[in-house]
Amino acid sequence: MREEDFPRLLSGRLVTRDDLETVRRIIAQSPTVSRLQISRAVCQAWGWFKPDGGLKEMRARGVLLQLHKAGLIELPPPRPTSSNHRKFSWRTPVGEPGAPIVKSVSELLPLRLERVITKKDSYLWNELVDRYHYLGYTKLPGAQLRYLVYGKESLVAVLGFSAAAWSVKDRDLFIGWNLEQRRQNLYLVVNNSRFLILPWVKSKNLASKLLSMAARQLPRDWQEVYGYTPVLLETFVNQDRFRGTSYMAANWLLVGCTQGQGRKGRSRKGRLPLKSIYLFPLNKDYRKILRKRHE
Repeated sequence: MREEDFPRLLSGRLVTRDDLETVRRIIAQSPTVSRLQISRAVCQAWGWFKPDGGLKEMRARGVLLQLHKAGLIELPPPRPTSSNHRKFSWRTPVGEPGAPIVKSVSELLPLRLERVITKKDSYLWNELVDRYHYLGYTKLPGAQLRYLVYGKESLVAVLGFSAAAWSVKDRDLFIGWNLEQRRQNLYLVVNNSRFLILPWVKSKNLASKLLSMAARQLPRDWQEVYGYTPVLLETFVNQDRFRGTSYMAANWLLVGCTQGQGRKGRSRKGRLPLKSIYLFPLNKDYRKILRKRHE
């Protein structure tokens, strides 16, 4: 990447030479600030905001790192990472395996999805995912909602939803949007990034029941928290481990397969396991909405 290559699309934004000069000026004016503080200042200077009014900090940090690696700017040394990036090791008696629950879905009713709000529930969600989900715990990217799922008598599952993957070939072909439409409207797609029925819970059709419940409840909750309503859900099912039966039973659409390149398409091809791509429309006009251009 060279300065004469600009304007250039980086992390979904067309970065101009003026933008590059703005970044250099921010760094020069504040030589002692952190990378995080620089990214926030860049968002403010560029007017780079999410639909809910928040700063697009993660996108900005990605752009800054690319510019730094290309030698176009010089960022300060990274500071020690926060606990969010360390291995999650919290363990409590509440997270210990429970007594076997072998019941029909009707015997577990009423089922309820409780949004994670308190610090106590957040630690419990993190612990359960870290202990029992094959991917373990990592901080979910971007806008997100997490749920603890309770049956009539006990906790039975956890669900997590977060920002959509930036580039997914088969998903993007299915939607039929171009690069600019995707850049403007990707926030309306939400990723079902974690789904875990606790391993001691055995209940036929419980997974598809919970997916259907989540699809009904999430749009309302997302609107309440972030001020807008998503129109499409996505998820990626590891083909080496799962067949996607629960998603198909809940009427999710199988639209293709990943290419093994990671969330942002930057990993070496074939490095990651192949995953089936499932989508669930939350609005019958989702294609029209996702293809809309904004001035």
